[in-house]
Amino acid sequence: QVQLVESGGGLVQAGGSLRLSCAASGRTFSRYVMGWFRQAPGKEREFAAGLSWSGGRTAYADSVKGRFTIFRDNAKNTVHLQMNSLKSEDTAVYYCAAQTYGGSWYDRDTYDYWGQGTQVTVSS
Repeated sequence: QVQLVESGGGLVQAGGSLRLSCAASGRTFSRYVMGWFRQAPGKEREFAAGLSWSGGRTAYADSVKGRFTIFRDNAKNTVHLQMNSLKSEDTAVYYCAAQTYGGSWYDRDTYDYWGQGTQVTVSS
């Protein structure tokens, strides 16, 4: 079992920055692909960013590319999402997820464990 707990959400003005963190339990965290997804009101949960087990490969949704950075610290069992130049359309609940058996990083159905989510609200 893997437990994921997000933190770092909040209210920020457009153009500002936030850093989300996800703390994971379990001794095999370093073997998992990690992802950040987000869900805006009335919309489906969508991929935002993904990261390989080593941290050497990343992937981003086009909507966040160049503004968001995903990174991990396997020694501390944490993964982070640095969000810069935030826009009102980034407002959503952000979820951390772990993929233990492989698959498309962009497909939420390939992730086995999810956190409870953290709210990010960007005011314009």
